[in-house]
Amino acid sequence: MSLAWTPDGTCLLSGGYTEDPTIQKWDAFTWQHVGGPWTGHAGFINAIAIHPAGALVATTSSDNHHTSATASVTFSRDGKHILSGGQDMISEWAVPNLSLIQREVSILDSDNAIRACFTPQILLNTAAHHACIARDWSTAEQLLTQDINTDANNYTSYADCSLIMARKHHWHHALQDAMKSVNIQPSVIGYISKGIAFCGNKQAIAIFNADYHEEAMLLIREPAVVCLDTLACRVVEAYLCVQLGINATDDGRHNEAADHFTDAVNASAFSSKSPIHSMYKDFVVLFGWDLKSLWRNAHQKQCDALLRAGRFQEALESHRDMLDKSDQNTKAIYLDWSNGKSRQECSPLCSADGDAALAACDYDRAIALYSAVINLNSPSDTILANRSKARLGISLWEDVLVDAHKVIELNPSSHVGYQLKHAALHGAQRYDEAMETLQMMLLKLDDAPDTQIRNFFEQYVSPSEAAIFIQKVIGVQLDAAPLRLLNTATGLLCGREAQICAFKTSTEYTELLLSTMKHPDLRMERIADAVAAYFRCAMLSHRWEGREPLLHNIQGKVVYKLKAAGGLMKLQNFCKVARDVGYHWAWVDSCCIDQNNNVELSTSLNSMFAWYRHSALTAVYLSDVPPLSKSGALGKSAWNTRGWTVPEFLAPKVIRFYQQDWTPYLDDRSLNHKESSMIMGELQDVTGIDACALVAYQPGMGAAREKLQWASARVTTVQEDIAYSLFGIFGVQLPILYGEKKQNALGRLLQEIVARSGDITVLDWVGRPSEFNSCLPADITSYAALPRTLPSLSEDEIQLSVSSLQNTVPVEFASKFYTLLDNTSAPRFANCRLHLPCITFRVTEVRRRHSPAQEIRFTYGVKADGLRDLLITTEETLTQFSRAKPTRQTFLLVRPWDHCLLELPDFAEHPAFADDVESIGDWSEPGSPLDDSDESPGGSPVEEELDDLESHSRALRLIVRLGQPFGAFLLGQQRGGEYKRMASDRDIVAQVRDVASVHSMMDIRTLEVL
Repeated sequence: MSLAWTPDGTCLLSGGYTEDPTIQKWDAFTWQHVGGPWTGHAGFINAIAIHPAGALVATTSSDNHHTSATASVTFSRDGKHILSGGQDMISEWAVPNLSLIQREVSILDSDNAIRACFTPQILLNTAAHHACIARDWSTAEQLLTQDINTDANNYTSYADCSLIMARKHHWHHALQDAMKSVNIQPSVIGYISKGIAFCGNKQAIAIFNADYHEEAMLLIREPAVVCLDTLACRVVEAYLCVQLGINATDDGRHNEAADHFTDAVNASAFSSKSPIHSMYKDFVVLFGWDLKSLWRNAHQKQCDALLRAGRFQEALESHRDMLDKSDQNTKAIYLDWSNGKSRQECSPLCSADGDAALAACDYDRAIALYSAVINLNSPSDTILANRSKARLGISLWEDVLVDAHKVIELNPSSHVGYQLKHAALHGAQRYDEAMETLQMMLLKLDDAPDTQIRNFFEQYVSPSEAAIFIQKVIGVQLDAAPLRLLNTATGLLCGREAQICAFKTSTEYTELLLSTMKHPDLRMERIADAVAAYFRCAMLSHRWEGREPLLHNIQGKVVYKLKAAGGLMKLQNFCKVARDVGYHWAWVDSCCIDQNNNVELSTSLNSMFAWYRHSALTAVYLSDVPPLSKSGALGKSAWNTRGWTVPEFLAPKVIRFYQQDWTPYLDDRSLNHKESSMIMGELQDVTGIDACALVAYQPGMGAAREKLQWASARVTTVQEDIAYSLFGIFGVQLPILYGEKKQNALGRLLQEIVARSGDITVLDWVGRPSEFNSCLPADITSYAALPRTLPSLSEDEIQLSVSSLQNTVPVEFASKFYTLLDNTSAPRFANCRLHLPCITFRVTEVRRRHSPAQEIRFTYGVKADGLRDLLITTEETLTQFSRAKPTRQTFLLVRPWDHCLLELPDFAEHPAFADDVESIGDWSEPGSPLDDSDESPGGSPVEEELDDLESHSRALRLIVRLGQPFGAFLLGQQRGGEYKRMASDRDIVAQVRDVASVHSMMDIRTLEVL
């Protein structure tokens, strides 16, 4: 063993053997242990040395770290260094600043053999310590004063002296000594004494009120900042906070008191079992503090103050926290105190506060308050019901059920418990039980004697009434849906009745039925949304390959159980994809349509665009795109060559592309590939369709020529389908007549476009004419080339031309010409005959030019009244004639009339009325009291003159535009007076000879074209 006396001789330190390698501190008067053992060594302790000031201990041990068998240690005489060594060497270390050492700090040599420990304590002067125990304050003060006189920088003596002054209630002197101690050297005892003195100076507290209190707490907390004895600081802080809380309570400042007690609780970083009374007995000795009950007092007074301040939820939380952290003895004491409080004050207040919280939708607070009332008293059905309602607010279904059952037990005749039980079962999606409970609740309401409760019963409808209401919504929803759908859960193909039956056996239907029963005024839109959500359908866009499964192949069979090969494997995988993303239904064109039923087939093809439009998901299967393909594979897929795929990717709002193995294209796992700029960019490049149209296409007649070009390179297995596939794109519904041939099918579509829109751009094509009508192409490929681009004038050039015509074209003739064209009717079809409004120019000469014999095209020189001479190249053989050798057949070069040349505003793009509200003056009638103008009803001469100038300018602009080159048709008159288009295989570009005389030589007519 090793032994060492403290410098004042009051304590002895002893070092242990290998079995107990600790250091013990012994009181020299009682020979009792002082504090716990000091640990840190693994072997027996060779030597102990104590710092001359008595504040630091250094030890050595045979921990097999030194090369020699033993080691020794000592402090230098000035206490600034530690020296240690064995037989082979002596080492030296600087002693750290004692004021910065924590409760236990290690100073280790390179071999971990030397350890120095420091434990601060109050009243290091042992004689003064014993004087305080004997309550001999004068002697203690005298001894400490001697220490200060001996060493003016003895900060510990100043701090100890401050504590003595505080015990004598000499607060001014106590604060002075504490400040001197901290100024000399920051230390734990200095800060503690400073805080105690400051808080004890009642004159300062009276002047500065809470500001001094806060400053005092900051001073108490400062030791923690410099890493000293934080537990001691917390004990002092907690005690002082309790005292401040008591003062605030005495003054009736309950909120402030509650905050002080809360600070005390938060500051007490110790439990009810912590022996702080013995650990800090100096506080007890000096100030007579009761530290044994500090923890309990802080919590109990906190709860009481919160209750008095009306902060009921915090009081309950404090109560619960106290019970959770208390030992058994403390808990028993606390329960005796709280039981009396709960019945007299807490329950009514908590109940009322809970009602307010429930009304404010503060459900957590309401639950806590009601639970407190229930825990403190025997629960009533009202309190249980209220807590159940609060739990409903945050979807605690099982807890609601527990409360609801208790409510039913306490008051079985009331509907309230059943209402709460139904709500919980409904929320937990236990719909069958919820339905039974709801019916039981309705029975209770029906039997209720109270008139008000019976009126409440009228807010509900019976299950049969609700079912009828929902059935109507289902009918409306399914009228716009495919006739047959695949059930992704069962793998069965379901007709309309089977779809409805599946819905009515689903949890979604039961939930909707319950909602409708409870809310008979439920808006139709909400019910329609619920029905639509269930019948959301995934649709497949694919390329037919080999043997695709047809209706008779899968009807009455589970598709998942069929032999997976070819088209069946594709069908199975698609249904699984749809099921995995949460859709009950799937649709595939090959097997969900009865191809042998012409009526069903026609209806389906006309409805297909709308079905894809309203699908929840359209899955595009790229069978020829292998897994892990890079960007560009989509554009090379054969899927992009098919005619039906155009509406299948334009119509849907949500679309996803799948590779050969049904993994997402480009591994893009987003929900909608229309939101992928990369995929839409690739699709734009290969289709020529603008990305905006790809993402948000709107069907209609607009830009008809461009839409026809989109489909010009597509192919279909059945020739008529090239036209039928475009019906939805243009928003038309026409009879499906397989066998009519594609010229007739395309002709009917183009006829509908011209008739409904008046758009003559569909007549802008080059190729072979159709048998349906010579002004229409025989094949959609005639739209592959971009529309011809003719030279046009800039606005400045137009204005210059208008200026030159103002003096040469009379106003009345220009206006008459403009009005004539403005009143020209739109083109129309009747019995495959096109009634075409146009500006006609009579052909006076056609002469063939010489060309090589092997040429298959012939070039003709053509002259027409009012036009510049032009050349026409065509594969057709034209009749040659001249003025000298005329022909009996009439030939015309015509310009189809386009109303766009009038430059009129498009009223369809503007509201009928302006958004701005006009003033009263704008609305006043001439001659009324509100109208103080002298204007006549017809307007002023100046205004009429301006209108004439504007009309003249508009007419001249039209003449200038008509004078520019235009695309012309060559028409030949037939025996019945009708015309046919000729030489349609090449563009014909014509131009009037003289712009100034264009108004006088143009023949405006509507021709009937076969």
